[in-house]
Amino acid sequence: MSCPELLPWPDDPHQQPQPHQQHRQPQQPQQLQQPAEALPFRAASDDLSLAAERAIALHWPVFERQICGTFSDRERLGLPEQYVPDRLADRLPAAMRALRHADTADCLAVLGNPAISLVLRHAAGQWLALTGDPRLHALQPDMIHVAGGRVEMGLDTADVDRVMEELAGLGLDRSWIAKECPRHTVTLAPYRIGRFPVTHQEYREFLLDSGQAMLPDQWTYRRFPQELANHPVHTLPASACEAYCAWLSRRTGRQFRLPSEAEWEYAAAGPEGRAYPWGETFDPLRANVCETGLFTTTAVGCFPDGASWCGAQDMAGNVEEYVADTYAPYAGGQRIDDHLSQIHGDYPVARGGSFARFRDLARTRRRHGHNPRSATYVMGFRLAESP
Repeated sequence: MSCPELLPWPDDPHQQPQPHQQHRQPQQPQQLQQPAEALPFRAASDDLSLAAERAIALHWPVFERQICGTFSDRERLGLPEQYVPDRLADRLPAAMRALRHADTADCLAVLGNPAISLVLRHAAGQWLALTGDPRLHALQPDMIHVAGGRVEMGLDTADVDRVMEELAGLGLDRSWIAKECPRHTVTLAPYRIGRFPVTHQEYREFLLDSGQAMLPDQWTYRRFPQELANHPVHTLPASACEAYCAWLSRRTGRQFRLPSEAEWEYAAAGPEGRAYPWGETFDPLRANVCETGLFTTTAVGCFPDGASWCGAQDMAGNVEEYVADTYAPYAGGQRIDDHLSQIHGDYPVARGGSFARFRDLARTRRRHGHNPRSATYVMGFRLAESP
């Protein structure tokens, strides 16, 4: 496979695509202005502005066949085998220097401000990872109350073709979207959902306190990555996520667990049944997915403009998240025997997108799971709690 060309963000969302842009681009959302008074440093280069970021060529490859089988991991990401520079990462040193006089409160203010560019928010997250992120408390996780009730989830069967058209060029099999069907009603008891996925720092506390040997594969040479302390932990089996929930429940006397599929989807899509946590239109600067072009995790909460209706963050990107359910078709739906069932038989479902997956997984209804044959499946989790 030849490397797809990286496509620029269109200045005019109504412009006609060029011959190499045969597939639909997202409309550009209204840009937020960057108020000078919101910045905790005296000045920032124009290269670090939100407007400059919108002009950067984001990662928008087009695949002519399914991203499965013999694809290498770099091919799955739409990258050539040789090294290519990352325009966002190349600006990170300048962003770190811009924040060199910022304190913890300043970095938190930058990280949570969607009117500030992603590269500066990313830099603020890195400072917090290295100096201590006060948002992280393993025994007191930030949980959001969700009232529950009768809610709708899934996708109408009649909408599968429309979704496939919207996601054209991603090498999808129609059955992967049909797995979301049919749309149906479920009843949810009140519950709580984690504002963020569980981080490396919190998982470290679990390992130290429990004595468990369930180290993430990402911890190279079994070393804790301090520089990623406030990033979502990943490369875990579902059993490790369940063990964390059981440990936290014992330590706190509360009832922590993985969310059900229905709980996860409702926290992401809300009463309106949004396609993405923020609305109906995909935006690669609202979630850490392949199209964003970072190809690494970011501090939790680094995409505040991508929060869901209830305030849950990172549900469309950063890392994929295990839920409590084993895959089964919805009532009235068709069982899909795809590569996941061929590998695993029964398998735990995952929800949400990641830095190593494309925009189809950012959709709130998408059902997927872990493929051990590729490193691009980065599996993490977030907590749920029964009040």
